[in-house]
Amino acid sequence: MSTTSAGSPRTVVITGASAGVGRAAARAFGARRDHVALLARGAAGLSGAANDVEQAGGQALCLPTDVSDPAQVEAAADRVEEAFGPIDIWVNVAFCSVFAPFATVTPEEFRRVTEVTYLGYVYGTMTALSRMRRRDAGTIVQVGSALGTRAIPLQSAYCGAKHAINGFTESLRTELLHERSNVHVTVVQMPALNTPQFSWVRSRLPHRPQPVPPIYQPEIGARAILFAADHPRRKQYWVGASTVATTLGQRLMPAVLDRYLARTGYSSQQTSQPADEDRVDNLFAPRDEDSGTDHGAHGRFDEQSHNHSPQQWVAQHAGSLSAVAAGAAATAAVAGWSIRRP
Repeated sequence: MSTTSAGSPRTVVITGASAGVGRAAARAFGARRDHVALLARGAAGLSGAANDVEQAGGQALCLPTDVSDPAQVEAAADRVEEAFGPIDIWVNVAFCSVFAPFATVTPEEFRRVTEVTYLGYVYGTMTALSRMRRRDAGTIVQVGSALGTRAIPLQSAYCGAKHAINGFTESLRTELLHERSNVHVTVVQMPALNTPQFSWVRSRLPHRPQPVPPIYQPEIGARAILFAADHPRRKQYWVGASTVATTLGQRLMPAVLDRYLARTGYSSQQTSQPADEDRVDNLFAPRDEDSGTDHGAHGRFDEQSHNHSPQQWVAQHAGSLSAVAAGAAATAAVAGWSIRRP
């Protein structure tokens, strides 16, 4: 589903575009020759993302933005529409986290994670919606997480924010339906992805943090974001078999998962390598502020990460598969009826 004529470039805004799945999505939209506005804090990451978009065939606009400040988000949107025209697609990705037991997280840290990871989505959605409603067209994609359905230990602030995103998005969706609006909002629930966040997240763990296996490459998430942007009528998209298992498991046996995660949730989020004593995190300032290093889309877990997700392909082709299955069933029924005829 496109908000512009088929084949014409769309104007896309991505928050958290300097690294990880936001960076991979920017490259993917660029490959469609879209006009991609890149919002993030880190200058080196933004510059690298712009280069990715332009090398892929799109046009890029770098907008240094802290999404926890609604005024900065509004100003960025104004610049996007001045440069590229009306915003067709807004993708909320930006987040931060703290890996630590809740009892050791400070109020300032919890507030910062909430302001970026939850309120950043709220402000981005407000900004996009105020423009899209006037035109009665546009799509907002919320990049969620399996942890927004089933929380795990050591990430209380992040899990709380991801749960909150689901709640406010459901409320907004019902309002848009009430208005019979042609603006759409959808959520893409991600599995563990191999992104640089595990190298720069604030952590008080004794060992280096890692995504909970199985781990997927960010390009899998990027493909899901593009599909959701083009087909936003579905409420949610689940990416990866682990997201499906987590979501269904929470619905069917939450108490069992409580006990399982209490037993495994600490070790599964840490490698065997001791934590770096001189570790620098990105909670209050971008990691590349001093180093000028572009960290790209991938983290350090390439060897353990999956490049494909059969579940994602099945989910995106569910309609076609259902039609094929229905056709096969009808054919079998006719064949059986023919065989039984006297």
